[in-house]
Amino acid sequence: MAEYVMKHLVREAGLEDQFQIASAATSREELGNPVYPPARKKLAEHGISCSGHMARQLQNRDYDEYDLLIGMDQANLRNMNRICGGDFAEKIHLLLDFTDRPGEVADPWYTGDFETTWRDILDGCRGLLERLTGQGF
Repeated sequence: MAEYVMKHLVREAGLEDQFQIASAATSREELGNPVYPPARKKLAEHGISCSGHMARQLQNRDYDEYDLLIGMDQANLRNMNRICGGDFAEKIHLLLDFTDRPGEVADPWYTGDFETTWRDILDGCRGLLERLTGQGF
């Protein structure tokens, strides 16, 4: 969800040519799958398409290719550090670290509450974009 929310915000801000945004799983369970149907539905409620998405796994080379690697929870951070061999350039962060309420994004896989997850992701993406551009969103 976060990939498509961030792309949407960047597009709305007219900054698409300044960002490369992609998502990658830190585990293998969903590799090759599209966005989970309830998440796809929540995005669609807000006019955001995620069609054509197929889950891929984070790879060590992503650490060099991207300026930031953003995780949703502590399990993501542990896996990201393991896959990337550590975080020597301080690129790995939690999404909600870019808000006034740092912590983990609510995981709808366990709660079924995609609305709370939507709000967490939207707040985090807005905060991240503001931090990167110095503009309020």
